[in-house]
Amino acid sequence: MFAIKELKHYTIKMMILGLIWESTVGIFCRGKSTEFEVVSVPECDSVDSNHFTNSDRLGYSKINRKGVSLDQWNLTSQKLIDSFPLDPITENYVRQVRDCIFSAVHPEPFNSAVKLVAVSKEVVEDLLDLDLSITETKEFIQFVSGAQILAGSVPLTHRYGGHQFGIWVGQLGDGRAHLLGAYTNRHGIRWELQLKGSGKTPYSRDGDGRAVLRSSVREFLCSEALNYLGIPTTRAASLVVSNDDIKRDQFYNGSVKNEKGAIVLRVAKSWFRFGSLEILAYSGETELLRKLVDFIIKLHFPLINVTSSNRYLEFFAQVVTDTSYLIAQWMSVGFAHGVCNTDNFSVLSVTLDYGPFGFMDFYDPNSVPNTSDDEGRYKIGNQASVGRYNLDKLRKALKSLLNHKQQLLAEQILKGYPDLYQTKLMELFKAKLGLIGHDNNDDYLIAYLLKLMEDTRADFTMTFRQLSEITQQQLAANSISEEYWAIQDLARHKKFSYWINLYLSRLNRNKLDSDEARKIRMENVNPRYILRNWMAESANKKSERSDFSEVRLLQKILRHPFSKQTEAEEAGYSSRPPSWARELRVSCSS
Repeated sequence: MFAIKELKHYTIKMMILGLIWESTVGIFCRGKSTEFEVVSVPECDSVDSNHFTNSDRLGYSKINRKGVSLDQWNLTSQKLIDSFPLDPITENYVRQVRDCIFSAVHPEPFNSAVKLVAVSKEVVEDLLDLDLSITETKEFIQFVSGAQILAGSVPLTHRYGGHQFGIWVGQLGDGRAHLLGAYTNRHGIRWELQLKGSGKTPYSRDGDGRAVLRSSVREFLCSEALNYLGIPTTRAASLVVSNDDIKRDQFYNGSVKNEKGAIVLRVAKSWFRFGSLEILAYSGETELLRKLVDFIIKLHFPLINVTSSNRYLEFFAQVVTDTSYLIAQWMSVGFAHGVCNTDNFSVLSVTLDYGPFGFMDFYDPNSVPNTSDDEGRYKIGNQASVGRYNLDKLRKALKSLLNHKQQLLAEQILKGYPDLYQTKLMELFKAKLGLIGHDNNDDYLIAYLLKLMEDTRADFTMTFRQLSEITQQQLAANSISEEYWAIQDLARHKKFSYWINLYLSRLNRNKLDSDEARKIRMENVNPRYILRNWMAESANKKSERSDFSEVRLLQKILRHPFSKQTEAEEAGYSSRPPSWARELRVSCSS
C-alpha cells in the first residue's frame, strides 16, 4: 500500500503505481502471435535408453527454414569467461566463494527416464532459431535435461547474495541452476540459456539442487503466460520430467513426500540480479563490482555511455524507472510474485524466479500467495514499497562506485519512485477502463472502483474483462445478465449505481469515441484468462499421473489471454473459481 486517502465519503486504499519505459514491449502494444495447435501428447524416451524413439509428434506446424541440428548451433560461454575471473576451485562442493562471478560446474543428469512435457514453439523458433522438429530428437532431450553439453558450452553457476524477507543472508547463488551459455540469434539478440533443477552446485547450501514437477510446471506456464500478457519476463523453452524421487516437505510441517524431479530450460537476456551486485559490495570486491556493472551497462543499456563518469548513476536511474514499470504491470493484472527478495529482482527489470506466485481471484490488496510468508511482507499491495526497499539496497551496493555528489543524486532519484509509480499505474488502469485523455477525477474513479471491488470481493480479472464486454446501454439500464457474474457481485454494493453514473459520464467525455471502439480497446488490455492457482493445481494433479494434457491446454490458452476461446470456456477458465480454490496453498518448497 502507498497511502490512505479520503475520497469524499470513502476511505480509499491507494496502491503505489508505476512509470513505463517506452522502449519495452508494454501492455498497450501487442503483435499477433503465430497460431499453432497441440494435437497429441509427446512422450520422449529415456535419455539412458539404447533405443531412443519418439513416434508421437508435438503437433506444431513446422518451419523448415530453422536449424535442424544442435551440431550447427552456436552456443557459447566465451563472453562471460573472458569478462570475469572464474572460481579457481573446480571441485563441486558447497562452500563460500570469493573474487569471482561464476563457478564452472556441470549439471547432474537424472538417473531415470526423462520425458519431454512441454515446449515453447516461439522460444525455440523465434528466439533460438531452431526448427521445432529438433525437439523430437534424442539430442535435444539430452541437452535440455543436462545429459549432454554442446560444443562451446562451459556450464556456469552464478554467485550472488541477497536480502531475504528484509534480512541480509550473505551468499546465495545458483543452488540448482546451470548457465549453459549464450546464443545470438538472426536478429542480433543475445539470449542466455539456463537449466533450473539440474543438480548441486557450490551454492546449493542444504539443498539437493533439484526442482520438483509441480513447481516446474508452474514456472513454465507462468513465465510464458506473463510474456503474452505483455509483461517483461524470463522465458521457458522446455520442461522435462524424470522418475527420480525428490524428497520435499512442501509446507514445512514434517510431511516429507517423494515427488518427481523436473528441469526447465529458461531463457533470458541476462540472469544478473540486484544480489549479483550486493554480494560484491558486501565482500569489499569493489573492482570486480565495477567490472560487472560496466559489463551490464555495455551489453544491456546501450543508451548509457560506458565511458561517462555518470554511467553508474544513469544505470541506477534506469533500473528505478524500469522496476517501477514492471511492478505496475504486475499490479495491473493482479499478479503477486510472492518472494520479492533482492536476489529475485532482475537488473534488467524482467520477472525473475517463479516460486509461490499467484494471481488474485477476488480483489484483495492483502492477498499473500506464499504460505511461508507469515507476516505478509510480500502481499500484493506491498509489492511497490518492497520494490523501493530493494532499489535502496541496490543504491547502497553501488555506493562505492559513486562520488559524494552522485550518492546524493541517487538518493533523490529514489525519492521520485513513488510519484513515478503512482502516475504509471493510474495510466494502466485508465486504459483498463477505456478512458481517453485526462480528467482530474480519473484517479478518484479508479480508486473508488477498487474500493467497491475490495468490499464485495469482486473478481479482479473478470470485473475488468466484463466491463470491457458489456455495453454502456446495459450498464445504464442496470441490465446485467448472469454472464457478467463479476459485475453482478460488484453490483451488490450500495454505491455501485453511484460509481456507474460516474463511469458512464466519464466515458461520454471520451472524444471521437464509440462504445464498440471502447470495448475493443478494453478487451485488448484486460485478459479473459490468467494462470489462476486452481488451474495450475488442476494441471499439476494430472501431471502427477503422467497426464500432461492440461499443461498443454493451458499453454495454448494462455498464449492468447485477450481472445475468447471455446476450449477455455468449456474448461471453465473464465468462470467463477471453484470453491476449493480458496483452500489452495503454495509455498517456497520446490
